[in-house]
Amino acid sequence: MNFQQAVQTCFRKYVEFSGRATRPEYWWFILAYVISAFVAGFIHEFLYYLVVLAFLLPLLAVGARRLHDVGRSAWFLLLGLVPVIGTLVLLYFMVQPSQAESNAYGPPSGAMPAGI
Repeated sequence: MNFQQAVQTCFRKYVEFSGRATRPEYWWFILAYVISAFVAGFIHEFLYYLVVLAFLLPLLAVGARRLHDVGRSAWFLLLGLVPVIGTLVLLYFMVQPSQAESNAYGPPSGAMPAGI
């Protein structure tokens, strides 16, 4: 998955908290957010807040799907509220490789469901 595909996929699934998201999908989208927020911050403060607001739900959704991809519950996103330790634990989860087999959250991304 390349940069453009990841951004399109994440915005298309902006409120889809079920399923799985691969590492490239997650990290390309994070990069798109950081670049957009950085550029918007230089242009105007109001534009920065619009970018943050526009990316809020897609970021939560792709974070939940990424945690599902490594076999964790989306509730682990709440660890981000714990100042330093929570953020480091979340970062550790997000860099883990995808589970190759199906898990409780579905088949690996790109795999065809059984029966199709």
